[in-house]
Amino acid sequence: MEYNLDELVSTYGEKLLRYAASILYNHQDAEDVVQDVFMSAYQNQTAFDGGNISAWLYKITYNKSINKLKRRKFLIFGNIPENTVAGPEQAGLSGLSEDTLYALGLLKPQDRALLYGRIMEGYSYDELSQQMGIPPAALRKRYERAKRKLAHHLTFDLEEKGAQI
Repeated sequence: MEYNLDELVSTYGEKLLRYAASILYNHQDAEDVVQDVFMSAYQNQTAFDGGNISAWLYKITYNKSINKLKRRKFLIFGNIPENTVAGPEQAGLSGLSEDTLYALGLLKPQDRALLYGRIMEGYSYDELSQQMGIPPAALRKRYERAKRKLAHHLTFDLEEKGAQI
């Protein structure tokens, strides 16, 4: 199935950029990943089965983002120069407190991607399953664990700050 690349970029470009930034916590890397996603989608359009193009693009974005993180070989938070970390708006996380952003940064990228997809984008487990290549039942369990980890980080950080005051 052939599609118009310009239409895909205008329809999905910003969404994929926010998604990649929410995984990578680095706006420049997210831009690189999204550019690679569209190049890859264009070059491999014959591999697209004509199903859900959104899920296909998100899956490519997810895989490329995870691969980018693997190449970095260091922790997401604490080792990235301050000026390269995506701001909340760039990561699609505007309106979240600093504590929440920090706690999200402590989670694994896969957990951030899942939380972002469920909460910020409102995707169902079936849609996320197509994007991430993980069965819906496993995603449900992973989502519950990620929420508990996030709540733990938030609670721990707030208790720690309270002790310092």
